[in-house]
Amino acid sequence: MRYTIFGATGGTGQQLVRQALDAGHKVTAVVRDPGRLPVRHDLLEVATADVRDPEALRPLVAGADAALSGLGAPGNKGAGIASAGTRAILRALEAEGVERYIAISAAPVGTQPHDEGRLHRAVVLPLVRRAFKDVYADLAVMEEEIRGSALRWTVVRPPQLTDRPGTDHWQLREGTAVPGRLRITRTDLATAMLAMVGDTTTERKIIGVAN
Repeated sequence: MRYTIFGATGGTGQQLVRQALDAGHKVTAVVRDPGRLPVRHDLLEVATADVRDPEALRPLVAGADAALSGLGAPGNKGAGIASAGTRAILRALEAEGVERYIAISAAPVGTQPHDEGRLHRAVVLPLVRRAFKDVYADLAVMEEEIRGSALRWTVVRPPQLTDRPGTDHWQLREGTAVPGRLRITRTDLATAMLAMVGDTTTERKIIGVAN
């Protein structure tokens, strides 16, 4: 298969690239700075492009079996890139007839599970949402753009990401975050996303994922 991966220099993006290559897939990694992607492989094409320009993205997604995105800002200062980039990505995918798209959002976006712990709902979540309000507002707009597309999309909502070794174990929850699970390794998140590419039960759905 061939994948186009956006946000490929981020922690999860690099995991997506490495794991897809290890599985024998061809990968086009879309980056702003090629020097920030320390991966070299015969099946890897590293492409520099403005992720907000759909015309620049069209040749990078043409012929892909799926596109995966780790676009997002690490803090409020960079908020806006997720929605702006996604808007362009969706236009490029639709123009080139690429139907499968999987994007990372975040657990604090949207409705929380009814069975979430009281402390988390009443104390932790409000603090986190306040600290990263612009980031989550951007991701909410991104999700709206994706839901309005005709693609076979999946929006993945992880909690806090860590760089610990992967466990090969995670839980999924349709529609909301996974209750009582506050972290997931970037390795496991990438593995779960790649597994979703061929999983039709996750299409056109919001999926919470956590260790």
